[in-house]
Amino acid sequence: MASPLLVIDDVHARVGDVEILHGVSLTLEPGQTQALMGPNGSGKSTLANVLMGHPGYQITAGTVHYKGEDVTHWTPNKRGAAGIFLGFQYPQEIPGVSVVNFLRTALSNRTGTDYTVLELRLKVMDAMRDLEIDPSFADRYLNEGFSGGERKRNEVLQMAVLEPDLAILDETDSGLDIDALRTVADGVTKLQTEDRGFLIITHYQRMLDYITPDVVHVFMDGKIIDSGGPELGDHIEEAGYDAYRTQAASA
Repeated sequence: MASPLLVIDDVHARVGDVEILHGVSLTLEPGQTQALMGPNGSGKSTLANVLMGHPGYQITAGTVHYKGEDVTHWTPNKRGAAGIFLGFQYPQEIPGVSVVNFLRTALSNRTGTDYTVLELRLKVMDAMRDLEIDPSFADRYLNEGFSGGERKRNEVLQMAVLEPDLAILDETDSGLDIDALRTVADGVTKLQTEDRGFLIITHYQRMLDYITPDVVHVFMDGKIIDSGGPELGDHIEEAGYDAYRTQAASA
């Protein structure tokens, strides 16, 4: 029997002297899409950074296993090469570095293969065609002058080229209008496979109107306080998070 793709076991983490995660546990199987929903300031982005090995976040207890291996103390580079991908809430600009050259370097690190510019360009063009992205996008500097929707589409393009086994999307819907949201969601849907897993971190239900998760978790005060099916997201949209605040305080 195959190992779960991701197992977070009672993880506590802090930034400096402030503990933000207070015992997070979650198991994600290959082919699953799970959603982590919570209000601003609940620690969702901290969890995303911890899973990617950000050096500014310290795990003080618990473990993270990926494909059966303990990756709790792996570097971000090692996690990325192993197939873990983080889609940022606010992707950064890198002036002077084109999208295609950025992806060439990232894919070479991911696979250990030194791709030529032509080989990588052909791969990028195939992905752009599948995702219905304008080919001129490839030669623009990474995120420089990009709209919010273009930045998020670029994250989806990176996933298509890098082919991660685990994709963590940190509030990918943030700042998007409805058309851009639909475009990004369609791209994510095209990348879903029986082997690839997604952890979608979001504040609102609207992303889940286009991507149906297998499991929805409610995240409050640095811990998961409830889990259920897609209907849980609908309930949060209708009732908000207030009903969970007392539960989180007493958990």
